[in-house]
Amino acid sequence: MQFFFVQDHRQKHRYFSSEPLSQIQIQSSRWKKIWELAKDKLSLLPKRILRQEQALGQALKVEEETIEIVYSGRLEEKRIRRKFYFFLQRQRSKHILLLIGEALFLPISGLAAILPGPNVFFGVLAILMITHWQALRGINRILKKECKFTPSFLLEEWEKALSAKRKDSFAQILDEISDQYNITNLQKVLWK
Repeated sequence: MQFFFVQDHRQKHRYFSSEPLSQIQIQSSRWKKIWELAKDKLSLLPKRILRQEQALGQALKVEEETIEIVYSGRLEEKRIRRKFYFFLQRQRSKHILLLIGEALFLPISGLAAILPGPNVFFGVLAILMITHWQALRGINRILKKECKFTPSFLLEEWEKALSAKRKDSFAQILDEISDQYNITNLQKVLWK
């Protein structure tokens, strides 16, 4: 599994992994219908956000003391370390606030149980809370580990095309990156 820290089309840094999007699993058949409806609603989130959340959560699976993060190499290592550290701190604060807000809405969504049919509101909120909780735990794990930043020529070419606003070359560069690093749906993460 590889992790990436690169700018998207709005020149905001995104953190994602080479792993494809995966669904959260549930064991109980009683909740299966609600869970499936809620997962469908969650998949309506933009892929770049959902992919970042899952990449943050996947840091929990890393057993090594060092996490390798591929980046463009346009910035010196000291600056990219600082930028990544502040990125993680912003994400950590954001996830804490989101979890607090979701916890406040949880009792209200439980009241929707009196409505006929499955309580999709509660299911969606539960999946969001699980996703944000895993991402927050992953952020805390990344902050405790050593990060090794590896420059990539293709990611540098992508960021140069962004700076020059060469939209005609975006698709080709993203296809090359996808092929080299075996990443699916990269255009949805970085461009569209």
